[in-house]
Amino acid sequence: MAPFCHNRTNPQDVWYVLMGIPGLEGLHTWISIPFSSMYIVAVVGNLFLIFLIMAERSLHEPMYLFLTMLASADILLSTAAAPKMLAIFWFHSTDISFGSCASQMFFIHFIFVAESAILLAMAFDRYVAICCPLRYTTILTSSAIRKIGIAAVVRSFFICCPFIFLVYRLTYCGRNIIPHSYCEHMGIARLACDNININIIYGLIVALLSTGLDIVLIIMSYTMILQAVFQVPSWAARFKALSTCGCHICVILMFYTPAFFSFLAHRFGGKTIPHHIHILVASLYVVVPPMLNPIIYGVKTKQIKDRVILLFSPISECCQN
Repeated sequence: MAPFCHNRTNPQDVWYVLMGIPGLEGLHTWISIPFSSMYIVAVVGNLFLIFLIMAERSLHEPMYLFLTMLASADILLSTAAAPKMLAIFWFHSTDISFGSCASQMFFIHFIFVAESAILLAMAFDRYVAICCPLRYTTILTSSAIRKIGIAAVVRSFFICCPFIFLVYRLTYCGRNIIPHSYCEHMGIARLACDNININIIYGLIVALLSTGLDIVLIIMSYTMILQAVFQVPSWAARFKALSTCGCHICVILMFYTPAFFSFLAHRFGGKTIPHHIHILVASLYVVVPPMLNPIIYGVKTKQIKDRVILLFSPISECCQN
């Protein structure tokens, strides 16, 4: 680090260069085609899902209200990263100011932690629906759902705010190339010429005590759900109960699997996993789950599927006439 320290700069004066997907620069134009398509589907699909749930009073139930929160988070997550990513792929617009980079970093981490909390709330919803069905409406009232949503946002804000201070406290010495398609905490911190142990430790604490704790609680919820389901004598009743959890389990796997792959690859797989694979997975992560979530719930959830068919049936009738 010593060769860089003669040129110390204030964070406000730093401009970064986002490389996109290192090693695949020649394919950026081709890569942009599926990325832009997935981003459009993610935004349109989630907006449509929110509209459908808000417009249909029969869908004003806890499960669907939590789904509205998830869809909103998906739109924000993909929009925080995808437009700049596509600008890099299409127009080679790689420059980004420190302030813009820090803002993007904050919003991506903030939305990720909030979405993790929403998935935990959805697991709690399924637990109450299956294990305490008679108390479902009294436990998950509109007021309780609103408080859970606010708590998810407030928790995420206080967890992620220190990331801003941690990157602003560092001194930067001229290195400004980020081998990534968007800004994230350790990508910025590793360009500093200061000791970044605090950044590393805090990043691990956040991963373990927020997202990691959410996963543990989700697993506990589904363990109790399975115990309750397999105490039911009827196989038809068991299948019906488990089918209500199928969509949520798919969404959980899509959300956490690439995130933990990226987390582990970033810290332990530097020599075994090609860097461009790591960045490609991290880039796909901000568009693929947001794209697939409304499709999964639209196809697998009977109430939503019926409402979609009902909504578009007048259009098909008009076309036939």
